[in-house]
Amino acid sequence: MNALSTVIQPLDSSQSLPLYQQLQRILRDAIEQEVLVDHDALPSERDIATEFGVSRITVRKAIKGLAAEGLIERRQGAGTFVTPRIQKKFSKLSSFSEDMASRGWHPHSEWLERTAGTATPKEASALGAAPGSAVYRFHRIRFANDIPLALEFSTIPVHGLPSLDAVGDSLYEALAAHAHRPVRAVQRLRAIAFTPEQAILLGVQAQDPGLLIERRSYLKNEQVVELTRSFYRGDVYDFITELVV
Repeated sequence: MNALSTVIQPLDSSQSLPLYQQLQRILRDAIEQEVLVDHDALPSERDIATEFGVSRITVRKAIKGLAAEGLIERRQGAGTFVTPRIQKKFSKLSSFSEDMASRGWHPHSEWLERTAGTATPKEASALGAAPGSAVYRFHRIRFANDIPLALEFSTIPVHGLPSLDAVGDSLYEALAAHAHRPVRAVQRLRAIAFTPEQAILLGVQAQDPGLLIERRSYLKNEQVVELTRSFYRGDVYDFITELVV
């Protein structure tokens, strides 16, 4: 018995909604309700067609629609699988490396730039520092299990770290090692479309949807220790915020 056996229901050809869209909705619900979870393989087109009493053409159109939504991925010669999604809670201040490790994923980075420089007027204002203050810049692609998930551009005032080489895979680990791990942060999130250059680095298509998070992080004394702009793939990230009265 496969996982889909719990959600099989007859499709109704008398409805205004085409059969393939009805099937697509059922499969989408199965993924969102975690009947099918990350990396699960979908049954073959033939098996789905048999179980739901539809043609393989109908199944193929439903699968194509789910792939366009980023919910599933086709692997040549292997089958169709649920695309892994990462749930990031805004209520906890944590690093990319910590988030991935907590899910059993192996995080690592590919450096795009690691340089010392001076703060731009905008950076200086955000840091509460004088224009031209010395900063370190860390630009990298963030991976989990060899999958590129995000582009990260961080600016750190030089008082936060002893040198550029202090940062390995985890910026927060380096900051903590020198008693400068932030204790709170203010973040802003907005939807973006990836530029051709960003898309190449992340292995997606130009104009694919993404999420930009701009973070300003503070020490206990309210001194700003981090400015980071992170571009996350929209097809693998869900950001969650808990609201209470």
